[in-house]
Amino acid sequence: MSSAKFLLGSQNPRLLKLNKQEKSVMMVVKKETGELVRADTKETVGHIDVVFPVLHGPMGEDGTIQGMLKLMDVPFVGAGVLGSAVGMDKDVMKRLLCAEGIPVTDFIVFRQGEKINFREIKKKLGFPFFVKPANLGSSVGINKVKNKNGFKDAIRIAFKFDNKILVEKYVKGREIECSVLGNELPIASLPGEVIPTHEFYTYENKYIDENGARLEVPARLPKKIIAEVRALAIKTFKVLCLEGMARVDFFLTPQNKVIINEVNTIPGFTNISMYPKLWEASGISQPELVDRLIMLAIERHKKEKLLKTSYD
Repeated sequence: MSSAKFLLGSQNPRLLKLNKQEKSVMMVVKKETGELVRADTKETVGHIDVVFPVLHGPMGEDGTIQGMLKLMDVPFVGAGVLGSAVGMDKDVMKRLLCAEGIPVTDFIVFRQGEKINFREIKKKLGFPFFVKPANLGSSVGINKVKNKNGFKDAIRIAFKFDNKILVEKYVKGREIECSVLGNELPIASLPGEVIPTHEFYTYENKYIDENGARLEVPARLPKKIIAEVRALAIKTFKVLCLEGMARVDFFLTPQNKVIINEVNTIPGFTNISMYPKLWEASGISQPELVDRLIMLAIERHKKEKLLKTSYD
């Protein structure tokens, strides 16, 4: 079923919106198959072989939709419930990586109602630093704090999106990204580099402004660093219990130290997105990439169907 029925302005990210004139549909299970059914007439309008989630952020990338699809016994692309939830929560994600000895950016976690002291943060993390919601993505709610005047606003904005926030150390370095593909035996693409034209890689830069950042694919890196990035990307993918796909984001310091920034379990697939571009540079075209992701989803679903879910 074409997305054009439900979306308007799909060729222009600035104009993208839901088509409210289209009839609502719901997903139901009929005779152990997934079906799309019109909400008003209950008429079946399509069969669901596999779902490819393209929903970023909460309620789409955090395990909620994945849990619903699992309950409905419908195959879906990407990480499962656990991997999705862990990948979304930057606090839990970083703690798991730290436990496995994977280098991450220094950070402090705060929850609603806790005392937040600017001087203590500055003493621990230095200056400037980033303030961001723990459970979000696409650079929404993130602010780079350069002075005390912007601190309170950054905290207030981050808490608008989540009840838990992170304050992260600013890392001076290059922004390197690596795509991962697979289930039990994942593979990593060649790394790419994001060179922002603004202060940092914002939502606007990622999805709307084609000139918001320059992507260097593949990145110009020494062979040793390329190997380290790819190995760390795969290790991160496995430690966080990810499946199907993920983009792992790194910082590369002037001293050539590789540090994990975060992971994205549903990376962008637009014409300016890094995930498909990296695979194209690594020898996998976008149509083939989509085919592989769908087959990985079906393969996982078949394996899970063999597991016992009850005990006599």
